[in-house]
Amino acid sequence: MSVTIEYIAHSAFYIKTGDYGILIDPFISDNPNADFDVTKEVVTDIVVTHAHADHLGDSIVISRDKKAVITCIFELANYCMEKGAYTNAVNMGGKINFDWGSLKFLPSFHSSSNLNGDYAGMPAAVLFEIDGKKIYHAGDTCLHNEMKVVGEIYKPDIALLPIGSHFTMDIDDAVIAAQWLGAQKIGPMHYDTFPPIKADVDEFRQKIEKTGKECVLLKPGEKIEL
Repeated sequence: MSVTIEYIAHSAFYIKTGDYGILIDPFISDNPNADFDVTKEVVTDIVVTHAHADHLGDSIVISRDKKAVITCIFELANYCMEKGAYTNAVNMGGKINFDWGSLKFLPSFHSSSNLNGDYAGMPAAVLFEIDGKKIYHAGDTCLHNEMKVVGEIYKPDIALLPIGSHFTMDIDDAVIAAQWLGAQKIGPMHYDTFPPIKADVDEFRQKIEKTGKECVLLKPGEKIEL
């Protein structure tokens, strides 16, 4: 099966493989940079890294409308289930199998609370394996040593990394993360949505390319096939 990754905006992506469609952190309707009509797309699964509104986004509504299952950390899954969503509660490190492949939730260093301000479990990064391709979505995070472990053990093909600073790591730390993770393709995310996370993405591209890696610089709505 082919694997296509579409950048929606912010940290939201849409992975299409065969008859399956996977949304990651679908912050869409309130996202000033997103132009993605979810009603026209196949959505079988939703994966959420943590509960903040710019990541949980439209997950619950889409889940109810599409009968798509939200896979997320246990406490967040309970919250989503109470709101009428279809959920798959997981936790760190377990390999979760799907008809389209598998995923693992791995550490990120951030916080996670729902719209009421209540604790919503640990934030996470997610490693997908689809048709032999490994996709690492870092979630919201600072630079951390666990990325070295991911690079050593899991060897992702593409890493999607936040670069906007303020709430996550900045450009320079993201470049270090790219080296630790070992992925040859690096995609920036979580930047330019709001003034505090304004970033010079061309600077990031240049610094990534100096390391010999490919910067996958997608505008909202653009896709890459792995």
